Amino acid sequence: MHHAVDPDTKAVKLIGGKPYSYIENVTQPTITIYAPTTRNTGAAIIVYPGGGFNVLAMDIEGTEVCDWLTSNGVACVLLKYRVPCQHVGAYRECPQAHQDAQRAMSIVRSRAREWKLDPHKIGVMGFSAGAHMAIMSSTRFDRRYAAVDAADSVSSRPDFALVLYPGRMAYRHTNFAPNPDIRVTARTPPTFLVHAYDDDVNPVENSLLYSAALRKAGVPAEIHVYAKGGHAFGLRQTGVSASGWPQLAEAWLKSLGVLGD
Repeated sequence: MHHAVDPDTKAVKLIGGKPYSYIENVTQPTITIYAPTTRNTGAAIIVYPGGGFNVLAMDIEGTEVCDWLTSNGVACVLLKYRVPCQHVGAYRECPQAHQDAQRAMSIVRSRAREWKLDPHKIGVMGFSAGAHMAIMSSTRFDRRYAAVDAADSVSSRPDFALVLYPGRMAYRHTNFAPNPDIRVTARTPPTFLVHAYDDDVNPVENSLLYSAALRKAGVPAEIHVYAKGGHAFGLRQTGVSASGWPQLAEAWLKSLGVLGD
């Protein structure tokens, strides 16, 4: 585990007054299950950390997210997916990461009753590159890798998705032409989107275009665009408006019947 540093000053980067860490060179994907610390709702969320498909931000966009979910009665499944990867195509896809995401969902759903989960309340949540994975999980679940075992016969479609400051939906240098490989249909799950207007890594157009596609397909969605927040804020309190999104996400999850009162 490495602390993130500023490439120019070499000083440790701080978000919300604390450093954040990343891991690299992941060759063996794993899932780690965090059980609810309050009354079990039966729901589970598979969390995809960000890191540009080069590294994984395993605390600010991983374990800290699990602490929040488990305190709300939701099982957290933290996916450590393979990085770095050879980027593919004009939108720099990472096929191996998407395969790892599909496999994780099929495993969790196939073991749901054993793990005291409701197989119809299993969602995904991703940040940055991980948010792109959540979009891919939501739109490409019917395109599978060759089956490994019986778990792969179980659907990898998420029941809902939380998508935070995604990329790879559109780029400035192509005048924000939407990624043609992301095809939203009526089967795309209900989605909660969060982005900061001043994000200088993944422009807000990524979330705006995806929410427009969800709207066109008739998929229930909620989008929150904050004036200030930048990129990769996770759940940390940074003194800007974007820090308020977790409470809104809890209300949205309650509206879906994922969280209790």
